[in-house]
Amino acid sequence: MSETPSARTADTILTNGKITTLDRENPEAQAVAIDGGRFLAAGSERHVMAFAGPHTKLIDLNGRRVIPGLIDSHMHIIRGGLNYNMELRWDGVRSLADAMRMLREQAQRTPAPQWVRVVGGFSAHQFAEKRLPTLDEINAAAPDTPVFILHVYDRALLNGAALRAIGYTKDTQDFPGGEIVRDRHGEPTGLLIAKPNATILYATLAKGPKLPAEYQKNSTRHFMREVNRLGVTSVIDAGGGFQNYPDDYKIIEDLHRDGQLTVRIAYNLFTQKPKQELADFDSWAKQVTPGQGDDTYRHNGAGEMLVYSAADFEDFQVERPELPPSMESDLEPVIRLLAKNKWPWRLHATYNETITRALDVFEKVNRDIPLHQANWIFDHAETVDDRNIERIAKLGGGIAIQHRMAYQGEYFVERYGHKAAERTPPIRRMIELGVKVGAGTDATRVASYNPWVSLSWLVTGQTIGGLSLYPSANTLDRDTALRLWTEQNTWFSTEVGKKGQIKSGQLADLAVLSDDYFSVPGNAIQDITAVLTVLGGEPVYSDAEFKDLAPPLPPAMPDWSPVRRYGGYQKRAGDDTKPAFSMRCGCAGACGIHGHAHANALSAQAPVADDKSFWGALGCSCWAF
Repeated sequence: MSETPSARTADTILTNGKITTLDRENPEAQAVAIDGGRFLAAGSERHVMAFAGPHTKLIDLNGRRVIPGLIDSHMHIIRGGLNYNMELRWDGVRSLADAMRMLREQAQRTPAPQWVRVVGGFSAHQFAEKRLPTLDEINAAAPDTPVFILHVYDRALLNGAALRAIGYTKDTQDFPGGEIVRDRHGEPTGLLIAKPNATILYATLAKGPKLPAEYQKNSTRHFMREVNRLGVTSVIDAGGGFQNYPDDYKIIEDLHRDGQLTVRIAYNLFTQKPKQELADFDSWAKQVTPGQGDDTYRHNGAGEMLVYSAADFEDFQVERPELPPSMESDLEPVIRLLAKNKWPWRLHATYNETITRALDVFEKVNRDIPLHQANWIFDHAETVDDRNIERIAKLGGGIAIQHRMAYQGEYFVERYGHKAAERTPPIRRMIELGVKVGAGTDATRVASYNPWVSLSWLVTGQTIGGLSLYPSANTLDRDTALRLWTEQNTWFSTEVGKKGQIKSGQLADLAVLSDDYFSVPGNAIQDITAVLTVLGGEPVYSDAEFKDLAPPLPPAMPDWSPVRRYGGYQKRAGDDTKPAFSMRCGCAGACGIHGHAHANALSAQAPVADDKSFWGALGCSCWAF
């Protein structure tokens, strides 16, 4: 409910909007008043304007849709921020030809000894060509500059220059759980395969040069501004491999101290040492407590890695990994320590089999230390069954889902079939059975950080490659999907009632959208951005008619940063109503005629992209309308 007008006046009033508050008692508003970093009132123009004073800033929303600021319940924003300015993002790029053009250009401007890094956020299925580049193509595009390309968690592609820089030779031993693919002479080819875990991919990437501290601060600020551009105002950070506490948190803590965070961050601590996990958490429990911090930066608990023996990486191109018999005995003392200290935790668990074994441990601990006092969760849970959902609900736990299947659904279908993919994860069933459910991305090394791709996936059930995964029984209406990205995610950071709605007394975080989420076609949801993002009443991103409201950032550092040239998530180019060539041409490129020529024509928006006679002259006879 909105506050009653009184002598109190607002700092800012936004008027003439279509405001979705997600407050069930006051679901729609025309205007909203903000004072002291919190929402003061939301309602009709007449009601809200009663809070205007002589110094109130008025912003005309021009009829645009407004929503609460989006909250990502699982992202690796702290680690991602340290590296963002070094990364060439293929997020959203729709043709391999365009991706390789970007790679060639970036290789020419990247000085030695730096690398060109494409680190997740894309899938081969998003490209019109439906494939990854070959090693020969990568070497031709960048003969001298090291290139590292990470594709979800299944493989990395390295050119010859990267192999030389890292020092991988015929004498280099394979990593446990990974393979260095070799030619017939035993020399590494540049292809690294995760079998069954991503340690080889992480460890290889970690060998690259790092940015100096001042550049890392700049990089983190640019990454935060990029997610602000998409309407994100809060993130629960899930730690990550090679993200040590407290050493690798100095940059984010410096930015917090200096008032330069434009995203609210609740961070989880991710153990880094196999067989030493209990010692890690015991040490951290003496250094920090859950909730320590403020509304902008606060500690949130443990995970997503609790013990390495419980980690089941989601590479659907290989068989499900069998976890070791020691999993339960490794996990139990960690859970007992966390429960005793009332630490919330999150556990990475892709497969139902992993969840079953973990729940056996949780239930055992619960007999001695009730778990309802901690907001504990499973992350991912793509194949969880109804029985385990019921067990989670009974113990008071939650499930954080991410749109990883939007990037890997085709691989899951290839291995397990369409029927099995219909409940990956069973989102609607989780909600029906009373489990706390929140949504996120798992960015940046698997899926993209773009929340609108997630929202499109939740509503349509489609992958970014266009495959329909889910029947209507496992998709969500737009209101429910949006709630999973806002108010429902506040449980996962123990901030229920503090944010997630446009409601009097809550933190004044909101996003003004480029297009109306509630009326655009389902497939167009992924193209939405913010034109104004507000954090605590202050603009942190602005564009279009609001472009001068947010303070500018200093240019991305270093000067060769891909961010200066390309930014982050790539908008779909041209007329989005036209299907890709693989849908217009019956051969889908299989005849070998189209290849790069056709893709280049599309990326350049040349008339020949739709010219039947042009492709016929090249020798293709399989054009289909």
